[in-house]
Amino acid sequence: MAAQELQAYLMTHDWEHNFGLVEGKTDLPIGKMFGVLVIENLKGEIGYLTAFSGKLNGTNQHPIFVPSVFDMFEEDNFFMKGMKELDIINKRVVELEQQPELAVAKSVFEKEEAKANDDLTNERAAVKAAKKIRNQRRKEAANTLTDAALAILKEELKEESLTKSRTLKRLAKYWEERLATEKKKLEFYTDEIDSLKEKRKNKSAELQKQLFEGYQFLNVKGDTKSLFDIFINTFDNKPPSGAGECAAPKLLQYAFKNNLKPIAIAEFWWGKSPSSEIRKHQMFYPACRGKCEPILAHMLDGIEMDENPLLINPAEGKTISTVFEDEHLVVINKPAEFLSVPGKTVQDSVWLRMKQRFPKATGPLIVHRLDMSTSGLMLIAKSKEVHKFLQKQFEKRTIKKRYVALLDGIVEKKEGAIDLPIRVDLDNRPQQLVCYKHGKSARTNWKVVEHIDKKTLIHFFPVTGRTHQLRVHAAHADGLNTPIVGDDLYGLRGERLHLHAEVLEFEHPVSRERMRVEVEAEFSLRR
Repeated sequence: MAAQELQAYLMTHDWEHNFGLVEGKTDLPIGKMFGVLVIENLKGEIGYLTAFSGKLNGTNQHPIFVPSVFDMFEEDNFFMKGMKELDIINKRVVELEQQPELAVAKSVFEKEEAKANDDLTNERAAVKAAKKIRNQRRKEAANTLTDAALAILKEELKEESLTKSRTLKRLAKYWEERLATEKKKLEFYTDEIDSLKEKRKNKSAELQKQLFEGYQFLNVKGDTKSLFDIFINTFDNKPPSGAGECAAPKLLQYAFKNNLKPIAIAEFWWGKSPSSEIRKHQMFYPACRGKCEPILAHMLDGIEMDENPLLINPAEGKTISTVFEDEHLVVINKPAEFLSVPGKTVQDSVWLRMKQRFPKATGPLIVHRLDMSTSGLMLIAKSKEVHKFLQKQFEKRTIKKRYVALLDGIVEKKEGAIDLPIRVDLDNRPQQLVCYKHGKSARTNWKVVEHIDKKTLIHFFPVTGRTHQLRVHAAHADGLNTPIVGDDLYGLRGERLHLHAEVLEFEHPVSRERMRVEVEAEFSLRR
């Protein structure tokens, strides 16, 4: 109810901020995360608080929303004063760097430096060539001259060598002095710039540290920790950009400061999808792990929580069915919500079950993996040699795979191909995002099977095998823009992820027979 009321408010309010939902706005569309926190006051009355991540319309202060934990944009606080000082330094640096005299001095120095390098390179080459000639003359003379004549020649060659060496040293000294003169002229302009940049660097570091200390987070026990203290033991030993400005910490901070008991929290995306990570308008998402997880670990300390689903074994009570087996390999049908290999907190997995079932098997057993939430066919090798043979087929992409999925919407086209590079979201593992700079190539062919009840049954034919590839390609705005039903990471959570590896074609490692195995998905709506 709280989320619905907030969304109704967002829909009817006239915002200057461009969420990308209204045609005609020219400024850059930027969607935002909004949050609601259901709370109970000292009288036992139930209500809710609302918040947004970051700032809105250039400010942290808006009616109906809780304030920031620390408002860095408040007039005349240390951050704004510090930013004004940095702005003055930046302007002065720009002024100095744009001086025509600096450009002239820099050009002269660079030309002189290039000429010096050319002269010294040529002279060193001449010294080397002369040495080679002297060695040849000395070698020939040893066979033709008398001892006395050879001794005279050697002295002449020695003197010639010393002359060449002195010439090179004089040239090097000449250019050293000449460049020092030009560098001094250049430093007349650059010294102040370098000094200002060092001052800017130190001021920025000092300001950042003050900012980290300015964010003080409460918990139900009344304990307070700064951003700096919270992130000191993390991988980077410092908070990432924007930490503390998400909706969840704002909501909890206001609740603790005002003696309000947190009951339940939810965050949803409002606006156009971003270009990289997958965020759908009005869909709910958990707090991010990179920025929020360390903060919330402190803020939620002392509060009774629901059981952590990551600590629960999702494979409890589930069995793995065998589709094909011989003395060399097994093809199994993995249930949904079943790990392929042991996780950080849960060991139960396909690997463990196969290890228990085939204790004498050699090699890694697991030839390829399926996401925990994906069901379907997996190849298991009983020996190291079979494993190697099958893996080579995956590497050469001679193994054919077909997945079936149920998408939460209508895909109008009948078939196509998706080429969107993927990498892990470093601030929000295990989610993946589309990244053209650092992402790995990810390609998927697809074909619609049928439309039923405003949903699409589809076949996926992955060319590559990246983590969450089909889930991202289905949900991303530049892919099919239609998440898979039950996708708790990129769509709406449901009873299960409706994605199933239903066909596997491969060459048998011993008989060399081309094999095709198929198991239809439980959720398939085909009639």
